[in-house]
Amino acid sequence: MIVNRPARLRANVHVPGDKSISHRSLIFNAVADGRATVEQLLDSEDVRSTAACLSALGVEIEWPEGSPVAHVTGKGLHGLYESEDVLDCGNSGTTMRLLTGLLSAHPLLSVLTGDTSLRSRPMARVISPMRKMGAHVHARTGDTLAPIVIKGGGLSGIDYTSPVASAQVKSAILLAGLYAEGTTTVTEPERSRDHTERMLQAMGAGLTVDGRAVRIVPATRLSPISLRVPGDISSAAPWLVLGACHPDAEVVIHGVNTNPTRTGLLDILHAMGAEIELLEQRTTGGEPVADLVVRTSRLDAATVGGALVPRAIDELPLVAILGCFAEGDTVVKDAAELRTKESDRVEAVVRTLGRMGARITPRDDGFVVHGPASLHAARVDAGGDHRIGMLAAVAGCLAQGDTRVGNDAVAVSYPEFWRHLREAAQG
Repeated sequence: MIVNRPARLRANVHVPGDKSISHRSLIFNAVADGRATVEQLLDSEDVRSTAACLSALGVEIEWPEGSPVAHVTGKGLHGLYESEDVLDCGNSGTTMRLLTGLLSAHPLLSVLTGDTSLRSRPMARVISPMRKMGAHVHARTGDTLAPIVIKGGGLSGIDYTSPVASAQVKSAILLAGLYAEGTTTVTEPERSRDHTERMLQAMGAGLTVDGRAVRIVPATRLSPISLRVPGDISSAAPWLVLGACHPDAEVVIHGVNTNPTRTGLLDILHAMGAEIELLEQRTTGGEPVADLVVRTSRLDAATVGGALVPRAIDELPLVAILGCFAEGDTVVKDAAELRTKESDRVEAVVRTLGRMGARITPRDDGFVVHGPASLHAARVDAGGDHRIGMLAAVAGCLAQGDTRVGNDAVAVSYPEFWRHLREAAQG
């Protein structure tokens, strides 16, 4: 794709449904008692991987190609079938990790695999707690990498202190805890996104939250939950950054999820001086939602770390662009988790923006951007990582000349991204 800087940027954008909530709406309803309707479901490669795996386990999912509405007929807590084949999670870490938790509770033989990128991502973080609960789970390379082989059932609750703040790890343990004998507790070093807690509570699970600890007791049934998935703040993030950095911009993003465990980027933007408004604040399906307005802003550098990191982990690469247009040194730290995503995102951010003229230095746990910097066009390869693809596109819209973005993979989370970007540039 070829991108360049438009003279002005005016857009009214409806971003796709939240990816995290889309995955969970399918997985949790799959083991509920009854039929649920999910509207504005994200029709992306990752969520399609989840649907395909659940279908292979006997769950009836009616989701026509290109449709934002799916109907899920749950099998109940103990109704999943053993798949006749390997379960292919594609590029989706959420699919693999959450299904590892769910299938560890079932007396079935299951094999989870994925594409080359997913088979290189760390899985010991979910395998270890499943083993502590009593599941038989094995994986490649010393039980650290997919494929994962699971023979589940007969679980006991545990009190687990997670070494990482990861909603995927937490969710896997809570799913297993639905079936385990006794109470299961997960404590995180920092609180991660809480969509699992909100949805399971709404479905009738015995789940309580106490600061960084979440407790769950075994369930006898879950009630199906129909919902309209709110817009994904991770998909809104490129627009927020582009609008703040472009010299003549006003962008309105409608119906965005503003769950406080996900709004780290909004806090970062406010700290850097960005002009942002939250309008029409409301609640949809138990999640807070608002329309966001961002305008051209004068930015100052900031330091991002600590509890802010898990609240903005998918958006942190875009903070590097903010740093290019801010006065001073913008520091992202405590974010070593960036190195374990679809790509090593620290290395990818430094490489991509460095080719475009940014003055950026890598750290073991993040990066430092020396601002301000003038970006210029370049030919960049996103390496099949959708977040880096959108990073490169936003940078190209702020740079002089024509930037060519290859291997962008944005369809993983935002299939309409390029069309929306073209429309905004013409607005």
